[in-house]
Amino acid sequence: MKKEYLEAGKIVTTHGIRGEVKIMPYTDTPDLLAEFDRLFIGKNKDELIITRSRVFKNTVIAKIEGVDTPEAAEKLRNKMLYMHRDDLELDDDTYFIQDLIGLEVRDADTDKVYGKIADVLETGANDVYVIKGEDREYLIPAIADVVVSTDIDNNLMTIRPLEGLFD
Repeated sequence: MKKEYLEAGKIVTTHGIRGEVKIMPYTDTPDLLAEFDRLFIGKNKDELIITRSRVFKNTVIAKIEGVDTPEAAEKLRNKMLYMHRDDLELDDDTYFIQDLIGLEVRDADTDKVYGKIADVLETGANDVYVIKGEDREYLIPAIADVVVSTDIDNNLMTIRPLEGLFD
């Protein structure tokens, strides 16, 4: 089942004297996180309005509406931030990692079940899916030659392993 809220980052410290916070992004790039006008915080997913934000090194410095002092910002330290799924549009064949974890992986030709996706390694050239089977672990490249289909709604990925991939 798709999660309505996705982890976007964590407030790691305060910044300056105007109540800004420094956020460690969990997104692909800090630039992506800096684009959001709203985020959600904590277990209750309370809405926060972001009045301005900018990238600073590999973090995001954000000004949150109603947080105007370092003391108020300090109360938010170590809080998890979330984005609403509907606030971000993905390209076709692009998925949230959280949606891929737990998908069952089957062979497109034999219907053999290899296991479930346990992790996604971001290698640069292409992602690599870590599949945990009953008796072994498989690593498969997230490329069109291998991944035949990804059906998040039915919790299933079908693959066609390249020759020698699992040998």
